[in-house]
Amino acid sequence: MNKDFYNKMKQKLIEEKQGLELELSKFAHRNPKAAETDFSTDFQNLGDKEDENASEVARFSDNLSLEEELEKALRDVESALAMIENGTYGKCKYCGQEIDERRLSARPTSTSCIQCKKTLTQEM
Repeated sequence: MNKDFYNKMKQKLIEEKQGLELELSKFAHRNPKAAETDFSTDFQNLGDKEDENASEVARFSDNLSLEEELEKALRDVESALAMIENGTYGKCKYCGQEIDERRLSARPTSTSCIQCKKTLTQEM
């Protein structure tokens, strides 16, 4: 892979990271005592009535699930950026072969080539 492709992927990953952090900031805050990708969902107080309490719990539960998914995506992006920096980006973690640029363009956080992914998920 050429340097222009790496730069393009790095920019795409940086933009994705910013988008994920923005989404997380809408309902959570960074946990200052943990990793940079760790957030804590805020519990919103909508009122003291029973229906308001039920809404608070439902919204909090939804936000916890969303937080978990967004944090996982953020960790994947951080990992891909680290691989770009240390020169291992674009190499399959299972077979060591180069991952096709089309796959990386579609999913910049990919860590496996198509063949290994198919083998792992038994999609032969």
